[in-house]
Amino acid sequence: MKTVLRWLDLVVYLVFLAFAALSGPRVTPWYVGLCLSAAAAPWWFVARWQLGTSFSVGPKARQLVTRGLYSKLRHPVYVFGSLAWLGALLALLGWSALIIWLVVVVIEFGRARREERVLAEAFGPEYEAYRSRTWF
Repeated sequence: MKTVLRWLDLVVYLVFLAFAALSGPRVTPWYVGLCLSAAAAPWWFVARWQLGTSFSVGPKARQLVTRGLYSKLRHPVYVFGSLAWLGALLALLGWSALIIWLVVVVIEFGRARREERVLAEAFGPEYEAYRSRTWF
């Protein structure tokens, strides 16, 4: 059950994206959204896979992941997940989806900042060194 919950956001995204693709071109240019989503989603999946058991819904400091995508980005799940959702929303709702996406980005930014505080407290100088050599 824990594994299912850990991947639930990706499953919901895939269902949403399938619905967007199968519902046909409701807005113009719907294919821009699908292309953006198709480009971002694989990176999102890879980031989640690389995070492994360190993933949690709330901020927890299990281990400091610094390999793969995490060697360049501190929050690739948030970056690529947000872009994938933007693409799916654009495909289904059109440009008005930007308003929904901006709300999501603000929420994700807040989550990232809380996560950084927890990691800085748990890993101290090791996290600060990692933070200094990576982007968001």
